[in-house]
Amino acid sequence: MRRIILGLVMLPIMAQGQTLEECQQAAERNYPLIRQYGLIEKTTALTVANIQKGWLPQVTASAQATYQSDVVAWPDEMRGMLGQMGLNFEGLKKEQYKVGLDVQQTVFDGGAIKSQKEIARKQGEVQTAQNEINMYQVRKRVNEMYFGLLLIDEQIVLNKDLQELLAQNEKKLASMVKGGTAAESDYQNMKAERLNVVQQATSLQSQRQALVRILSAFCGIEVKEAIKPVLSATVAEQQTGQIPELKAIDAQLRLADAQEKALNAALMPKLGVFAQGYYGYPGYNMFEDMLSRKFSWNGMIGARLTWNIGALYTRKNDKAKIQLQRETAETSRDVFLFNNNLEQIQQNENIERYKKLMADDEEIISLRSSIRKAAESKLSHGIIDVNDLVKEINNENAARVGRSMHEIQMLKEIYDLKYTTNQ
Repeated sequence: MRRIILGLVMLPIMAQGQTLEECQQAAERNYPLIRQYGLIEKTTALTVANIQKGWLPQVTASAQATYQSDVVAWPDEMRGMLGQMGLNFEGLKKEQYKVGLDVQQTVFDGGAIKSQKEIARKQGEVQTAQNEINMYQVRKRVNEMYFGLLLIDEQIVLNKDLQELLAQNEKKLASMVKGGTAAESDYQNMKAERLNVVQQATSLQSQRQALVRILSAFCGIEVKEAIKPVLSATVAEQQTGQIPELKAIDAQLRLADAQEKALNAALMPKLGVFAQGYYGYPGYNMFEDMLSRKFSWNGMIGARLTWNIGALYTRKNDKAKIQLQRETAETSRDVFLFNNNLEQIQQNENIERYKKLMADDEEIISLRSSIRKAAESKLSHGIIDVNDLVKEINNENAARVGRSMHEIQMLKEIYDLKYTTNQ
């Protein structure tokens, strides 16, 4: 999706100022969630390493002692015949003991271990993408505080100008009171208005201090001054970047692909070799044990081919579940793109609205300034009273505040659009 937005450049970096980009980068480095990337990477590496160990020989040690109700023995007739020959075959003892090891080595697993490792990696990618969404939201929080600080700074400057203008008129009225051309109440009225503006300045400074402290703590650096971006003379065409939410959806789709491959691997036969050995009684040679009843060493090696067809029972449902995961992810993509498009439309409309408002701001200020100067002249000639002059002074100040607000709000909308399109 393409959008045309105003290009932005930053003013030269002042010694005591920070640009918006610097604050955003500092906030991302300082935000505790940044450590989550390393934790996800380490967890994924450990999981993959554990799965890889499935190729190592699997060793099982065991020990058992049993008492059986019956054991292998010669029939009574056979025992009688052997007894006449002087041979005593008592048979196996009912008490049996065994201590042994069982070693199994996978030779072919049909790709099961490989698919499990791939699933673990894709799960790590999904977690990383989700974390990136949360980290990306840091930029928006910085935008809110940064442009809030810019707006307060503009109000402080305009407040200072208003104080100077009121002080000038207060001085004029003091002279007029001495000359008998103005009443003492007129002078007091103007002085009270100036003191109200001084109180406003105190409130603005307090708000600025609080916002600076919050922004500094959030960014992990000392922010003393916000540098206002200025509009360049050119208009740049912006291309929508890969937004973190879309990256997360792509990661979920890749995970679904890996899970489907694992279903295929589950159907493959497994081939392995094994070795078993134990020391105990009875051994593999039972005839010998019937005579001697001694403990012995016994061993066996071999190969085993297994094919678990039980995976066929759930394969259809498992594939259907994975397909539902894909469809859910695609639906999430459509919903996000739909809402994102609406947000871009709204932001572009807001930018155009502020541009149109700013086009008239200078003329309004010029007219209000002329009206205020005329009111000052009328007051000197006794045509109007102080209240009328104060009204015109406030009207001019409101126009200047309106221009500053429109400019800051338009800049914020531009940066919000950059955030929405991941520019």
